[in-house]
Amino acid sequence: MMIEKRLAENAALVEATLDRLTQREDADFKAVLDAERYSLLAPRAKRIRPTLVLEFCRLLGGSDEAALPFAAAIEMIHTYSLIHDDLPCMDDDDYRRGRPTCHKAFGESTALLAGDGLLTRAFGVAASNQAVEPTLICAAVSALSEAAGSFGMIGGQVMDLAGEKTRLSEEELLKLHRNKTGALISVSALLGCLAAGYAADSAEAAMAQRYAAGIGLAFQIVDDVLDATSDVETTGKTTGSDAQRGKTTFLTYYTPEAALAFADRVTLKAKEAIAALPNATFLLDFADYLTRRKY
Repeated sequence: MMIEKRLAENAALVEATLDRLTQREDADFKAVLDAERYSLLAPRAKRIRPTLVLEFCRLLGGSDEAALPFAAAIEMIHTYSLIHDDLPCMDDDDYRRGRPTCHKAFGESTALLAGDGLLTRAFGVAASNQAVEPTLICAAVSALSEAAGSFGMIGGQVMDLAGEKTRLSEEELLKLHRNKTGALISVSALLGCLAAGYAADSAEAAMAQRYAAGIGLAFQIVDDVLDATSDVETTGKTTGSDAQRGKTTFLTYYTPEAALAFADRVTLKAKEAIAALPNATFLLDFADYLTRRKY
């Protein structure tokens, strides 16, 4: 319950920031702006990535003022990726975050542009952070670009699509998720360190990223299990679609029980990465929370 309370508090901070940043009105652009806000401010969003930005910044002595622009930027990029991932040319899903996907609500063309708009705006939001030194802002923008690009999330998505046509090896599957899911989660932890004034090559940033990479992998393993064993009412998104498309997932190689045991082992290693950091109780408990989630 304490974890959920803290997550709700973090989500409220981030959502207030996102709401403020997307308030601009223009009648000519209303369709795309409405679509952006529809997806970005969806009520069942977990805000895991911005929580990592906030919590690592706090852990290392930084302020929420410094963390929130980076937290908003990462959530904009994540939401763009969900909008595009749901499109008919990709996973063709009908539900996301408990309601119809963006293209179902606004049409395919508008959804495509809404995703483009959020991705582009995210870099401006990160670059405009007034509470962080310019050199660290440059490092943040560079890290975001790498994590979201062809050698990060997009590269992972390419492998994911390939996994619908050809069975991927387990090694390829791990690489896929280090990029598709893990890259944005890892960079979220890094952004928290940068917001707190720590360099990207600091020991603290390295520990944070090892932790985040671990919980990112565990998150995806649990996601694969939920897709096969849960329902749309519980998860808020389409379930069973992986099997219908013949996609390579962790359940290609593990039973649900064995997959969850694997997630537990990965989580334990992730926690060990930050065990030396003082006052890391929330992040240690958060790692366990993610393996027990139901949506």
